[in-house]
Amino acid sequence: MKDFIKRFDALLMLVAFSIVSVGLVAIYSATFTSDSGSDYFSRQLLFACIGAVIMIVISYLPPKYISKITYYLYGLSIVLLALVLIMGKKISGQRSWFSVGGFGIQPSEFAKLTTIMALATFLSTEEGELKLGSLKNFLIAIGIVLLPVGLIMKQPDMGTALVFLSFIIPVFFWAGLSPYWILTFIAPIIIAIAAFFGNIYFFILLGILALVFFSFKKNIILTSIIIVINLAVGFSTNYAYSKLQPYQQRRIMAVFDPTTDPLGSGYNVIQSKVAIGSGGIFGKGYLQGTQTQLKFIPEQWTDFIFCMIGEEFGFIGALLIIILYVILIIRLINNAYLCRNGFLGICCIGFASIFLFHLFINIGMTIGLMPVIGIPLPLVSYGVSSLLSFMIMIGIGMNAYRNRNIYI
Repeated sequence: MKDFIKRFDALLMLVAFSIVSVGLVAIYSATFTSDSGSDYFSRQLLFACIGAVIMIVISYLPPKYISKITYYLYGLSIVLLALVLIMGKKISGQRSWFSVGGFGIQPSEFAKLTTIMALATFLSTEEGELKLGSLKNFLIAIGIVLLPVGLIMKQPDMGTALVFLSFIIPVFFWAGLSPYWILTFIAPIIIAIAAFFGNIYFFILLGILALVFFSFKKNIILTSIIIVINLAVGFSTNYAYSKLQPYQQRRIMAVFDPTTDPLGSGYNVIQSKVAIGSGGIFGKGYLQGTQTQLKFIPEQWTDFIFCMIGEEFGFIGALLIIILYVILIIRLINNAYLCRNGFLGICCIGFASIFLFHLFINIGMTIGLMPVIGIPLPLVSYGVSSLLSFMIMIGIGMNAYRNRNIYI
């Protein structure tokens, strides 16, 4: 019995429960003056309880049983992503949901989970070895990720598609891919962003990247080709932008500067910044936030829930929730490091990457530092699919801690 409790990851569970509790408190406030406010809170509370049971049960399952069903779960996710394009409910221009018993079920939220699990199963072996050394395995691994991404972009849901791309580099690095090749994949993205902000940033970053590439002392011809490709990407970015229609250019500019479209795509960000800024150090008090209670931000209980925390609990409240996320992410990485099972280790790295990406983008877009791409704050934003998916990730993370000394 003592060993049974000792192997239980109480820290990860308590941090997750704390974040979920903050979410329930925030949703209650954000929906307090709404006609159907109590429904949102009750549903989130119900599925938080269900998710807690699932999370604890998963933490005690033998890892080999979990890894054996991952391909089936992945296949089911792909089928659901295809079906939602045909039979799904269209909301805000996106066909991403099934309506089941009055609840909106979003298959892409579960596909994040099953894709990481399938990738982890493919990249790990029963002997604990990782296999990303051949081009064939590399292409298969990329294909496992890009298949759901392609279906999600058909919905279209660019924000969720980007989440899938966020864990590729960390997972591949953990699986043994060389830093040279990792830099090769991310360099064009960095160059394109730099070129968008101006040629001086583009050339400075290109110079830095060239120095880093040559420092690896790989084949000079190959390295030169990579640098030339990045040079072409930089020039192509400005050319592609210049060919867009004026209204398309304005939409892109609003992503980086909401004040260029204050009543359109920049409205939520401006109101969110006002809410967070007005909260000050200690906040206005629970249920006292004027921006929140007067509904300046539409459907605040979903992607913009963080600004309620900033307004009513202030800088201190916002900082505390960020600290909880940091502890959770570090704990997942720590469990990956301790775990001898390759499948569970990769899962933990993938889950930590998703939590970090969601945290960085969601909070960034509420304070106007990142584009609004419509992704929730993990375990806090209202959403049945998102909540259950993240709690299952925590359950597998706890499983990794529990079975840290087991190879299979």
